[in-house]
Amino acid sequence: MTVYVTANPTTGEVEREFATIADEQIDPVLGRAHTGYLAWRETPVDRRAQVLRATAAAYRERADELAAVITREMGKPTRQALGELALTAMIYDWYADNGPALLETQELDPQGAAESIVTRSPIGTILGIMPWNFPYYQVARFVAPNLMLGNSIVLKHAPICAASSEIMEQIAHDAGVPADAYINIFASNDQIATMIADRRIQGVSLTGSSRAGAAVAQVAAANLKKSVLELGGSDPFIVLDAADVGSLAASAAAMRTMNCGQACNAPKRFIVHEDLYDDFVTKLTDAVANLTVGDPADPDTKVGPLSSVTARDGVVAQIEAAVAAGATVHVGGRRIEGPGAFVEPTVLTGITPDMDAYREEIFGPVAVVYPFSTEEEAVALANDVDYGLSGSVWSSDVERAQRVADRLDVGMAMINEHGTSLPGLPFGGVKQSGYGRELGQWGLGEFANVRLRRTAK
Repeated sequence: MTVYVTANPTTGEVEREFATIADEQIDPVLGRAHTGYLAWRETPVDRRAQVLRATAAAYRERADELAAVITREMGKPTRQALGELALTAMIYDWYADNGPALLETQELDPQGAAESIVTRSPIGTILGIMPWNFPYYQVARFVAPNLMLGNSIVLKHAPICAASSEIMEQIAHDAGVPADAYINIFASNDQIATMIADRRIQGVSLTGSSRAGAAVAQVAAANLKKSVLELGGSDPFIVLDAADVGSLAASAAAMRTMNCGQACNAPKRFIVHEDLYDDFVTKLTDAVANLTVGDPADPDTKVGPLSSVTARDGVVAQIEAAVAAGATVHVGGRRIEGPGAFVEPTVLTGITPDMDAYREEIFGPVAVVYPFSTEEEAVALANDVDYGLSGSVWSSDVERAQRVADRLDVGMAMINEHGTSLPGLPFGGVKQSGYGRELGQWGLGEFANVRLRRTAK
């Protein structure tokens, strides 16, 4: 039987193993989830809001404990883990505060009838397939709006996040979510496909790779189930001008290497005007070289390990392939010998369209820098990838930056900031970065029945 494994990426040691469910357990799990849905949907909206508020409080009260769990599971530096937990609590609170109003009946123009109204109601059990890079936050993006709406949850987390996923289930139940309305499972890919095909699953939300998204979408479409996919990204960071190149480069280094570069919406391609390019590369290289790499539990650590040795080796292979094809390494580029999954933070230039690295997402602490001479060239370069999650434009001329940002083929375009995620803002992309939106009112509507009720005169 396959197992979920906590293999500490800092030490390389296996700490815990968790068995996957047996095939014969799938039907009882889905039966429980459907029963949980039938009860939870009848729970008053104000009571659902109280449960979410209690959930938020639990994440705040247990922050130190929960941060330590994911530091061991996937190597997130403790300070960053605490930041993730703060945002997780904010999401549950946001839906508690705003969900009831968003679910109120909407009166339409009667258009010849006595009444035309729209209500938003739950549709059933929703399956969530979540990734390891932000174990709490990305679950909250999925769970909070669906519980607010009245759907029930079956959660399949990443195999390295079994410990944190068990705790999240416990927190939900302790806060007042019925045991059958939130069920955590350890399941194989084949078992997940079986669940998606079952009539008791009414939708599926996945955050992960484009390959995983395509596989899930295919099964969901074959069974006429709605899916929401948040997939990879290769975000552009366009620098039109800068009053302080050194400060901007230092910020860029921090953004690129946060979570060891394992964020779908991190800036990955730095597209810099030719007048600033050499200075930017020099200062970015200096900033990256000065980052403290080490034990993620150490408060001074800025960059911890990658999530696994396999992930580390994949990133190193991408760097080596780029260099073999003619790219230049300015700093880093090598695995760090010893236990764990550490790699040197890296700056690359000289990437050309004929190299794999030009179009690939490098899911690690690797910054790729390109020069440009005109806005047209910058926009063309930014859009010349298959991903379209987010992007940013940096300039002291805000109107100019907005003009350029409006031409980016992304779901989220930002001016003089990058990667901002807040509970009330929509999160999602276009192209191979997926479809659908999470967070805010948009996340509350993805798995809702928008029902019209019309009464004739």
